[in-house]
Amino acid sequence: MSINLEEAQTRLLLFLWNMEEKEVLKGKLTTRLKRGKEKASIYQPVFEKLIENGGIILTKKGRSITVSLTDKGEKILADGLQSDEFGFNGNQVSSKIANALLKWIRQSENQITTDNISTVQIQSYQEFEKIVLEVYDRINQDYNLMDLVPIYRIRREIGNQITRNVFNEWLLEMQARDILQLQGGSLPDNDPSKIEDSIMTELSGLRCYAQKL
Repeated sequence: MSINLEEAQTRLLLFLWNMEEKEVLKGKLTTRLKRGKEKASIYQPVFEKLIENGGIILTKKGRSITVSLTDKGEKILADGLQSDEFGFNGNQVSSKIANALLKWIRQSENQITTDNISTVQIQSYQEFEKIVLEVYDRINQDYNLMDLVPIYRIRREIGNQITRNVFNEWLLEMQARDILQLQGGSLPDNDPSKIEDSIMTELSGLRCYAQKL
């Protein structure tokens, strides 16, 4: 039994993007991918291809292997969904993948809205606070993050509406006002660009996540 690698790659990335965990057990993900009597082994080339092109990261934890989605993986997923060659046969569309596609479409529409206002400069702390909370709630809901949102995602959503230094200053102000708590910890893939888009504080060091109080 063989599979279409491009189609399987897009399905794998879509399932991974839609799952709640930041790091997903490889066996759990493969179970989602399998259709009918397919064997798990036929998806190994798909994992290998995505590791090679930087779309996913595999991490060994004891006897388990977890899979993490990278920013490059989200770009590959977007390209795959937009490809004219991607599609499903009638017996391939499960409710899980249909709901994942709906979620992707809704988030894409939200992103378009954000992009359209990205050139509008934030003029005050009050305006910044309102926008950050809106972005926080949207990201938290879209990614099922359990109220622990990566700071780099908030920064990137706001984009060039504000300078990096003012973003840092006002996000720390939100913490001082007990609106957000900035948390430490590490990012799943330790991507240097994501770490750079987090916040480094003098007293507490690197803060990677925000939690609304």
